[in-house]
Amino acid sequence: MAFIVTEACIRCKFQDCVQSCPVTCFHEGANMLVIDPEACIDCGACVPECPTEAIIRDTAPEAGKWLAFNRKYAALWPAIREPGDIPEDADDWIDVEGKLADQFSPEPASR
Repeated sequence: MAFIVTEACIRCKFQDCVQSCPVTCFHEGANMLVIDPEACIDCGACVPECPTEAIIRDTAPEAGKWLAFNRKYAALWPAIREPGDIPEDADDWIDVEGKLADQFSPEPASR
């Protein structure tokens, strides 16, 4: 089992979760993070750190497409050990729904 990141992270990209993770399983895209489900040790330390509640267990009912999504982008984006910059307008995106369709960027982060 593992934890994965959902649509709620898009455009928010708060990174408190990265600091709480004892392994390097977070990967950074241009406007969100994903978790490599193969690297995640299922400790759950990241879950309470996410202010958008974007992190769920891979066995949750809605996890199917997000598990595949996290696997795909974890293979494409760089792993991170420390948090980077948070978007200035992150708070404005917390409760916005449907972000995958019109706000997601498949590009890796540029640090």
